Amino acid sequence: MTTQAILLCHSQALLDSGLAVPFQVRYLGQSIAAFAVRYQGRVHAYLNRCSHVPMEMDYQPNQFFDLTGHWLMCATHGATYEPQTGRCRMGPCRGGLVKIEVSETGGVVYWHTSSKIQPAN
Repeated sequence: MTTQAILLCHSQALLDSGLAVPFQVRYLGQSIAAFAVRYQGRVHAYLNRCSHVPMEMDYQPNQFFDLTGHWLMCATHGATYEPQTGRCRMGPCRGGLVKIEVSETGGVVYWHTSSKIQPAN
């Protein structure tokens, strides 16, 4: 299967440990919310779905980082995840977050399709 790079946002829309940029994807046939964040200068993207219970994680719109700015946190159960990998750090987790490949070039961020993650249209 050929992957596709899809424009997500301009690089300046993502500040370190700041607000996320939301987007929609199709994951295993379902329309699912996703988000991209910047942490320590690098962009990372995940499905907006806690691994404990498949619920959206942001406690305010597009707010995923805890107060320290070092962990992604599920607002419902307090599970925390590593921003670089999506791996569960602490709390009620069943695995990690589902990662979406991203790239950044020329001041623009792209997300990449895969066999499981496709555009939402």
